[in-house]
Amino acid sequence: MVRYNQLTIYRDSYLLLAEIYRLTGGFSREFKYTLGQDMKRDALSLFRDLYGANVLIKDRCRHLDNFLVSFELLKIELRLCVDLNVLPLKKLAQLSELMDRIAKQARGWRRSVADGKNEI
Repeated sequence: MVRYNQLTIYRDSYLLLAEIYRLTGGFSREFKYTLGQDMKRDALSLFRDLYGANVLIKDRCRHLDNFLVSFELLKIELRLCVDLNVLPLKKLAQLSELMDRIAKQARGWRRSVADGKNEI
């Protein structure tokens, strides 16, 4: 079994988490303690599910499904930041490349689990 912190999806998700912490630190007070906190919580929940999917083989599908749900929520929250003028569209565009890589990895892993291949 590959350690969860050696997975490419883990490393990419960590980069996203670090960027979200940097971004939300610059939010105005109005958004820092509402939308910013929710974004940090959702980004951190990605790691709970990555760890669970890697360690708990019989619950792997559930953890990957939870990962994908949290990931989609995070994408919506980032888009909301742009719509509320809290985050420049250019920054969202930069994050989109990273988020696309994460989504492809998660969906591929989920698909392989569904096909009966429990490897990473």
